[in-house]
Amino acid sequence: MSKPYVIWLTGLPSAGKTTIAQLLGKLLSKQGIPTVAIDGDEFRKSLCADLGYSIADRQENIRRAAQMARLVVQSNVTAICSFISPTIQIREQARNIIDPNRFIEVYISTPLNICVQRDVKGLYQKASDGLIKNLTGIDSPYEAPLNADCIINTYGKTPEESTKQLLNCITQKFY
Repeated sequence: MSKPYVIWLTGLPSAGKTTIAQLLGKLLSKQGIPTVAIDGDEFRKSLCADLGYSIADRQENIRRAAQMARLVVQSNVTAICSFISPTIQIREQARNIIDPNRFIEVYISTPLNICVQRDVKGLYQKASDGLIKNLTGIDSPYEAPLNADCIINTYGKTPEESTKQLLNCITQKFY
């Protein structure tokens, strides 16, 4: 790989973003490519613990994540980011902060009913019970990317198969 990128995985909660990001990091490391994973859930618990889930707070969350990813790439390391980043505008904000030439948008396309089945955190059930408000895909919108660099449909595939598909897409288009 000639230069580091930000590989930005977007999709519904429980679509498989974090799992694929972790597996991709391992595959790239085996190829001698240094990576840093920036996970939305972990990021929210630390650098964005002061934020809620309003659109303004989501924008600020992604602004901070994009700034961190930009610094990682400037250090000659590939950043693999897994964030719901629910709107096209929010993802464009991230792309512009990072550098459009170093931003790879990956849509982890998983049907809502499959995300609900995979939900190990119980978020969808809590939203259904009224305990969580503004859950993306339920009572807060998710805008699928219009021109994602890679689209990975995880339905009917293992995480390893989805990750290999992503690696092939990235390699063909960017390296």
